[in-house]
This record gives sequence, C-alpha cells and structure tokens, in this order.
Amino acid sequence: MMAPRPIFPNPYQDLYIYYLSGRLQPVPAFNQDDYIGCWEEGDFSFLFFTRPSFEQVQNAIADQPGAELVDDYYMTYEQWQGSEIVPCRIGPFTVTPPWFATDPAQTDSTILIDPGVVFGTGTHPTTRDCLEALALALSDGTMQSALDLGTGTGLLALAAARLGCPKTLAIDLTFLATQTARRNVRLNRLDHRILVAQGDAEKFMDFTSDLMISNIHYDVMRRLIQTTGFLKKKRFILSGLMRSEAAHVESLLKGLPVRIIQRWNQDGIWTTFYGAIC
Repeated sequence: MMAPRPIFPNPYQDLYIYYLSGRLQPVPAFNQDDYIGCWEEGDFSFLFFTRPSFEQVQNAIADQPGAELVDDYYMTYEQWQGSEIVPCRIGPFTVTPPWFATDPAQTDSTILIDPGVVFGTGTHPTTRDCLEALALALSDGTMQSALDLGTGTGLLALAAARLGCPKTLAIDLTFLATQTARRNVRLNRLDHRILVAQGDAEKFMDFTSDLMISNIHYDVMRRLIQTTGFLKKKRFILSGLMRSEAAHVESLLKGLPVRIIQRWNQDGIWTTFYGAIC
C-alpha cells in the first residue's frame, strides 16, 4: 500500500529554535512569514522559526535586559515531532494534518490537526486510550458539556465535539498551545462547540461540566482531583500517568465517592482511568 502524499508541502520543513533565559514581555512582532511561536517554560523561552532568524532574535533581546540567548538549534520537523506527521487511524477517527486534506469541511470521522511545534498528534498511547474513553463517555448522549484540561493541540476537545458533545471548554497553561488549539478548532469548523482559553487548570475546576478530560502532568492531576470542583462532575477521564503515578491517583480516588468504570494500561507503563462520580 502506497503511503499518502501531501496535497501541498508541510509548512514546517525546517525548524530554527532559539533558547533564551528569561521571558520576552511582550513578545516582539517577528516576521510572520518565518515565525512560528514562543514556548515559555518556567524562566526560559523557546522561539521557533522556519528560517534562520538569529539577527531578529538578537535585536529583540537587546530591548529586553532580562532576556539572554543561551543556545540555538536547527532540526527537521520530523526530528522535532519524532516522526513524519501523516494521516493515521486512531479509534473511530482519521487524524490528518491539513497539508494532506482535500476538503476543509471533512466528516465526523476526520479530525484536522496542525500541531505546529506543539506535541499531540494522537500517536501517543495515552491519547489513543483517551479517545476510546471518550467514545464510551459520549455514547449515550448524557454528557452535554466537557472540560479538557491540558488541551495541547486540542485533539481531545475536537474528538469530544465530533462524538456529539455540544460544549467543550479547552484549557492550557501555555499560550502557544492555546494558539495552536484555536487554529485547529477553526480548521475543523467547530468554533460553535469549543472554546479555548489560557490559564491554570485548577482555576477552571469549578466550571460547570458533565465530563472532565485530563491528560496532564501528574503533579497537576493529583491537585485537580482533590478540588471540590472535581466531585461536581459526572464523569472523568484521567490519563498521562506512569505506573507509580497511577497507583497514587488510584489511592486518592479510593478515598472519594467515585467509581472507576474502565482502566487502560499500555505496555505496563501508561495508565488511563475512566470513571463516574457517585
């Protein structure tokens, strides 16, 4: 079987990455033809471009004394993402980058994902398990709203909408991730069903929703399930947990009025829980 061929070239063939100490406030107006975005992690920033942009970066940090260039890198897009981004079948969906798409409208079984430099194309085992859990949660039509915490590219929020969830609030702490998720919501023409917002996941736990989706770092998750907002949900999907982390989360859940409906374990490493609030 021949591999699928793109309709037009992947716009991220080459990546030029500039690693800075400090944060750019505000982020300068870089050349939009070359600039992908800024990923902030603690007190460090990573600037992504599709062409060499050393001079642009140097000029930008010259105006911000708190910022300093630590290093710069070149790599292909495949090296950054770990493999070539091509259409793939994941559960009930075909997840495809837009440069392979022939019809922007697509169908209910297709999700367009332009990941940019954000991770989350659906190939990770926990994402696959979350999609299966979503299909179970949304099968009877009782889940009318969802809260997707740590949305990344927006894939799980998009899947929830494709599976019939009328309203989803998708949250990510990182501005670049929310930009990416919003772009994907527009690509899939699901603006009427999904709202993307930037912020701390804990601050959104009191948002009224039937279903909580959280494929997120363990340290954040264990705090989320101890909030009063968690027990106001009807169902939950918790994922991204390694073996010891999953054991700790399960121990916390045993002390709460919840019921684990199904548990997935991939390769003895990754665990996903789907459950109900009693």
